[in-house]
Amino acid sequence: MDDCIIVGAGPAGLTAAIYLARFHLRIRLFDNGSSRAALIPRTNNHAGYPNGIPGTELLLLMRRQAERFGAVREEVHVDAITPTPDGFVVRVGDRQVQARTVLLATGVVNNRPDISRDLHDAALAKGLIRYCPICDGYEVTDKRIGVIGTGDHGMREALFLRGYSQDVTLIAPGPAHDLDDACRAELDAAGIEHLDGPCTPITVNADTICVDTAKGARTFDTIYPALGSVIRSELAVAAGARATEDGCLEVDDHQRTSVPGLFAAGDVVKGLDQISHAMGEAGVAATTIRNLLAEQAPLRR
Repeated sequence: MDDCIIVGAGPAGLTAAIYLARFHLRIRLFDNGSSRAALIPRTNNHAGYPNGIPGTELLLLMRRQAERFGAVREEVHVDAITPTPDGFVVRVGDRQVQARTVLLATGVVNNRPDISRDLHDAALAKGLIRYCPICDGYEVTDKRIGVIGTGDHGMREALFLRGYSQDVTLIAPGPAHDLDDACRAELDAAGIEHLDGPCTPITVNADTICVDTAKGARTFDTIYPALGSVIRSELAVAAGARATEDGCLEVDDHQRTSVPGLFAAGDVVKGLDQISHAMGEAGVAATTIRNLLAEQAPLRR
């Protein structure tokens, strides 16, 4: 039986793996290779990298660090987590693996605009599509920024980006009533243009991206889809963990879910979706796991 199984190998899962391995615990890291961090062309607000670092490179360095201390990583998809009297059974295909504790670090998936995957990924790599103004708003300072979104969520993202540029446009992809009078008034007060959709087709040129709207095509230096995300909390919810209405797992100050022995860290938990925040939560979770296991049976070398 493992001391802990970590599901997900983004910044949260890998940080937890480093901590737990250095606590001399028996751990296993299940990774299906879909960390959202891998999509970041270059993160420039992660401390310690003055010239920035691509998401794939950061994940590689963290994996190597975890493996140096003995963390075992498997590229598999987890199908179910079932609580038992002794801990948990984690089902992976036709295998069942037992663990005293489980840490879920499965993150979220961004809802994408209506654009082909190849074109989307090419635009993302060039910075023509961006998803996190907290991460990279600085990079679009004084640029032409388009936000695709509706209602309060779209309005808030446009207002946030107004702090970086005078040229911000919010395009509502749905019916006109998705952007109510109160939202329109706040946008007007901030000097943000708001247009009704459609938001297709989206075309990419060498250094710009073009979005069709009710008033014709508009060209931007970058667009931010503010279309929400899918929280990958279904494994924990199926195991009995409580979640918010939008699917974020509810945890206490030590990253404990409502299921004893089941922990969660990173974007799957409600909070600031940032690498540094996910890593901090993972450190807290890993230390709590270590102390919990020590209470159950003394940890000695």
